[in-house]
Amino acid sequence: MGYAPGLDQSTNLMPLPSEKLSREYTFVAQMILCQGYAEEGAAGATCGRGSPPAEGSAQVPVPGSRLCLYEDGTEVTEDYFPGIPDDAELLLLTAGQTWQGYVSDLSRFLSVFQEPHSAVIQAARQLLADEQAPLRQKLLADLLHNASQNIAAETREQDPPWFEGLESRFRNKCGYLRHSCESRIRGYLREVSAYASVLGGEAQEEYRRILDAMGQKLKDLRYHGSYFDRKAPAGVRLCTPEGWFSCQGPFDLDGCTSKHSINPYGSRESRVLFSTWNLDHVIEKKRTVVPTLAEALQERGGREVDWEYFYGLLFTLENLKLVHIACHKKTIHKLQCDHSRIYRAGTGPRRRRRPARKRR
Repeated sequence: MGYAPGLDQSTNLMPLPSEKLSREYTFVAQMILCQGYAEEGAAGATCGRGSPPAEGSAQVPVPGSRLCLYEDGTEVTEDYFPGIPDDAELLLLTAGQTWQGYVSDLSRFLSVFQEPHSAVIQAARQLLADEQAPLRQKLLADLLHNASQNIAAETREQDPPWFEGLESRFRNKCGYLRHSCESRIRGYLREVSAYASVLGGEAQEEYRRILDAMGQKLKDLRYHGSYFDRKAPAGVRLCTPEGWFSCQGPFDLDGCTSKHSINPYGSRESRVLFSTWNLDHVIEKKRTVVPTLAEALQERGGREVDWEYFYGLLFTLENLKLVHIACHKKTIHKLQCDHSRIYRAGTGPRRRRRPARKRR
C-alpha cells in the first residue's frame, strides 16, 4: 500500500504503487491519520516496504490532511483503515483537495484535449512507436489525432496539411466546407429535376415552373452552405463556433444515443471522415416528398400547390438531420407529407358552372 503527499489541488494528485502493509507502515499511516503529517519531498515518493521514514527526516505538519481510496475517493478513517485490502491504493489529500476516484482520473485525461501540451503528445508518440497490442495502438492513435488537431487555424497558410488534396482556389476552411454543403444541396436539386420526365402535359409545365422558383431561392440563399460554416450566425449553422458537429440521430429518434461528434476543421483526416456524414431526409425525398409533389400537381384541379412547403422538406433543416453514417438508417421511413400543407390556403378546386336555365 502506498500514499502520495498532498499536492497543489486535485489536478496533481498521483497514486502510488501498492505495497503490503507492515506493522511499521501501519504506524506511519496512523500517524498521518491522527496527526496530519506528510513526508516532505517530491510528489509520489513512497516509504520503502516495511520501513518507516528515516530517523531525522524532515516532516511538515499538514493540518486537516486525510487519506482516501484511489479507486472511488472513499475517505479512510481510523476505524476503516484495518479493513483495507493489501493491494489498495491510497491518496493523501490536504485541506481543500478533493478526489472522486476514476471520475477525477477521467477529468484529468479529458483536460489534455482542451489544452494539449507538447509533452503529452510526445509521450503518446513514443508509446505508440513501441506498442504492439492493436487495442492500445488504436487508443494511442485516437489520442494523438484528437490532441494534435489544429482547430483554431483557418487559412491554408496556417494549416497546410488540412488542405492537402484540395484545389488551390480554396484558401480557408470555412470556404471549403460551405462549398461541400452547397454541393450536397445542388445534388438534391438535380434529383428533384430528374423527376420532371415522369410527368406530362400541364403537370410537367407546372413542375418545371416550381423547379425554377426553388432554384432561384436556393441561389439567393447560396444553397444553404451556411449549415457547415462555423462563422455563420447561430441560427443557420449546424456546428459550434469552433466547428464541432454533433450527430442528430436516426430519423426515428430525437437524438444520437452514441453521442457521435466530429470537427472537420481540426485535421485533414476529420475533414475526409466528415464527408461520410449524411444530411438525411426525415420524410424521404425520393420515396415520398417528390412523388407527393408530382401527384399534387396532377390532381390540383385549380388549386395552387404550396411549393415552399416542399422546398422546406427538400432543402432545409425542417426535414434534414445531420447524421453519422452509423445512424443513417436505410430502411423505409414510412412517413408522409402533411396533406393540410400541400395546397396554399384559400385556393380550391374549380367549380363547374351550371348551364343557364332557359326562360320559359
